[in-house]
Amino acid sequence: MPTDYHNHLEKGTLTLDYLEQFTKQAAQKNIKHFGISEHAYHFYQTKDIVSKPWMEERRYYDMDDYVALFQQAHQKGMDVKMSIEMDYTPGKHQEMADFISRYPFDYVIGSVHWNGDFGIDLAEYRKEWDRRDLHEIYTTYYDQVVTLAQSNLFDIMGHIDLVKIFNYIPKDEAFLLEQYERATDALSQSKTCVEISTAGLRKPVGRMYPEPVLLEMCYKKGIPIVFSSDAHEPAHVGFAYDQAIALAKEVGYSTVMTFEQGNRKEIYF
Repeated sequence: MPTDYHNHLEKGTLTLDYLEQFTKQAAQKNIKHFGISEHAYHFYQTKDIVSKPWMEERRYYDMDDYVALFQQAHQKGMDVKMSIEMDYTPGKHQEMADFISRYPFDYVIGSVHWNGDFGIDLAEYRKEWDRRDLHEIYTTYYDQVVTLAQSNLFDIMGHIDLVKIFNYIPKDEAFLLEQYERATDALSQSKTCVEISTAGLRKPVGRMYPEPVLLEMCYKKGIPIVFSSDAHEPAHVGFAYDQAIALAKEVGYSTVMTFEQGNRKEIYF
């Protein structure tokens, strides 16, 4: 019984009709634990947490409308969890905590998408990869993964090794393993789960998040997992889950974490 907790409505509308396209796809894939986690930067209420020109062009939602959408969905009998994907922002822990506490999220995803003003997963910034020091990018990225975990604000770490998205990967294996070790050490001391995300298979890197060796570290340190597709359109819900489940089992996992109204429960998949 897998989960799909990382999905976005941003290519469509905040309407029941569009939301139902996602939930129907989840039902067809036999995904019993399904949630929407819209990007927090779309909402006016997060401007005090993170504000970049790229985001301001895309800040057009109100949280009241978002909450109302899920209330309508639940009244209609739709089993869908309400979440948010927050851009983890160093130095804004109190602001992030205040925002999270104001809304009845079933769970909250924390992700690292930015290195200062460098949007690491955005096509608009892709040329920056050739201008910057690769080891410095990775070190700074995993610095944020560590402090994200230490903040203990988030239920799920989104696509933990997103930094590999454009296939810029250090050749120094010892350096990479060092980053993985410190990230998983921090996560193992927090409440934060790690998602096995099939989204990477649809990206230039062509690989799931996380790498098998990183997922194995998570397993050995007792870090729980969830499955996610990071769907930005209904057809991608549950994308390539056969590969995700096979990877989880190969590493040793047999359970996933589920969430409802802030409570968590581990179940077998």
